[in-house]
Amino acid sequence: MIRDAALWNSLPAPALLLGPGDVIMEANAAAELFLNLSRRSLIGAPVWDKVAIDAPLEEAFARARAQDSSLSVNDVDVGSGERPAMQCSILFSPLTGAEGQMLMMISPREMAHRLTQSHASGKAAKSAIGMAEMLAHEIKNPLAGITGAAQLLSMGLSSEDRELTDLIVEESRRIVKLLEQVEQFGNLRPPARRAVNLHDTLDRARQSAAVGFGAHMRIVEDYDPSLPRALVDPDQLLQVLLNLLKNASEAGRPGGTIRLRSFYEPSLRVRQPDGGQARLPLQIEVQDDGPGLPPEIAAEVFEPFVSGRENGTGLGLALVSKLVIENGGWIHVDSTPGRTVFRLSLPRAPKDDPSGED
Repeated sequence: MIRDAALWNSLPAPALLLGPGDVIMEANAAAELFLNLSRRSLIGAPVWDKVAIDAPLEEAFARARAQDSSLSVNDVDVGSGERPAMQCSILFSPLTGAEGQMLMMISPREMAHRLTQSHASGKAAKSAIGMAEMLAHEIKNPLAGITGAAQLLSMGLSSEDRELTDLIVEESRRIVKLLEQVEQFGNLRPPARRAVNLHDTLDRARQSAAVGFGAHMRIVEDYDPSLPRALVDPDQLLQVLLNLLKNASEAGRPGGTIRLRSFYEPSLRVRQPDGGQARLPLQIEVQDDGPGLPPEIAAEVFEPFVSGRENGTGLGLALVSKLVIENGGWIHVDSTPGRTVFRLSLPRAPKDDPSGED
């Protein structure tokens, strides 16, 4: 068995310890998160019953076990009955000093980015956003002059020529809107986290969507009424939910359905940048029945300036991800044609907080 539990659970990649008969002897916290299965349900079960791999690995694994050697497999789809498959690399390796035991390490392509931010990429992202923010500020002033000049010109033009000045004004305003999003992305205040009733915030977001951008959609509620309070900034959470609802409304067809779901998942933990573990048991899902994310951007949809829509800024979901992470949470997306689910995982308010009681 695993001697150092703290070290085992601090591994950022999903890991399983397999014993004789390919039975799971141990699972780390990252494996629970990746498979969406609790440690209790994994231990004692045959690995091939719990881990779905889109490749015939049983025979190759048996040979590696018999020869006491390692086996590495790249770019295979791995999932479970509780979550869709994700492209991964898998390493099987004999455990030194433990005869018959094999270590199985799963390396998802996108999960590393979701759970942790590398120091180098973080610095690069901050530099890029800082430069964009500075340029946004400098560009907005001349754009205001261009818009004003076009409006003055339009006063003395024929209706045919006015179409050109109207186009200048319209496109200038669109650019200003984009620049304001860039400035907002770089100038967010630190979250003011407190105990929050998630259903109150969900209702506010739903009502705003229902009378505005989501009026053409049917919004269905599926709430867990016993959900305890979350430790988040309510205004920033509302901003996140409105953004996700707006995306779902734009993706959906008239008469389509958006499903808002809340539930409690006690086993969900994520690794923090300092190496510690954080429990994120409170779950919110925003699901739509639109066409799904384009496959070529699905793995990078939370990156700045990545968009699947024509004339999209690519900052909406990047802002959502930034807000969720700064509030101590995690965000993930599963998308197939006809079903796209954005899932927020949030921390629970401390029980000793009078405003955070169940």
